[in-house]
Amino acid sequence: MTPAASLSHDAALTRLLDDPSPAVRRALLAHFSTRPADALRLLSALAQNPKSPLAPIAQSYLDELELSDPAEDFRALIRARSYELETGALFLARVVQPDLKHAQINDVLDRWAERCADLITEPSSAREKCRIINRVLFHEEQLRGNHESYMDPDNSFLHRVLERRTGIPISLSTLYLLVAQRVGLDLEPVALPGHFVVGCYLDETPFFIDAFEGGMLRSAEDIVDRLRRERVDLSLEDLVPATTAEVLCRMCRNLVVHFAHAGDRERSVLFAGFVAAFEQSAEDDPT
Repeated sequence: MTPAASLSHDAALTRLLDDPSPAVRRALLAHFSTRPADALRLLSALAQNPKSPLAPIAQSYLDELELSDPAEDFRALIRARSYELETGALFLARVVQPDLKHAQINDVLDRWAERCADLITEPSSAREKCRIINRVLFHEEQLRGNHESYMDPDNSFLHRVLERRTGIPISLSTLYLLVAQRVGLDLEPVALPGHFVVGCYLDETPFFIDAFEGGMLRSAEDIVDRLRRERVDLSLEDLVPATTAEVLCRMCRNLVVHFAHAGDRERSVLFAGFVAAFEQSAEDDPT
């Protein structure tokens, strides 16, 4: 299907989503079931748009289509290159908890973002907004880095981080990014060698948020010096934003190691397969 034809096809399906007819819904579900990758791409995009009246309807279709194998759903997302961070992290979590619903993550993040928005007074700088997010996430909600059990696989899954209030740098940074996104603050994931932070490039001088260390605000020089003290060779070029695909793939890489450490070889091999799928997808579409 050509890009133009694909767009036309998507538009036709979108127009039918809010049709109240049960027969139309059954027909759409049957259609989506035969093309899961395309369905995932279209429905996820709609479900993640808070301004769209179709968002809850698209989410209901996504939930109903969860009858398939969660691992295959995640592979379909990878093949479709439908790389949206919240959806990707949700599908990743469903691999280990198939009955997980979007609302179990979305509602908590919405509530935290509303609290942040209540505390932000405009005009505020990006740095001032980050300090508000820090207050809500790390003081009021008591998120923290799991220094004691860093290798626990649960640290990588957002629903478990929300339940336990503890995680590793990449999962805590992901939650930070999703809350910031909800309050209109455009931050970026930064995948450092051996660490993960959130980058803010909105001001003249970029700064970085270390979610694993309670939201510590750091300069580029601070990051470089800190990692060099840990004998990690780092340059300023390593501080560029990571793509969503790179973030999701890195989550999977961590889980390969963490499940192996936990003695769960089956899941370690499963997540290694996801890493291979991301790498193959990057080779197929090097742009």
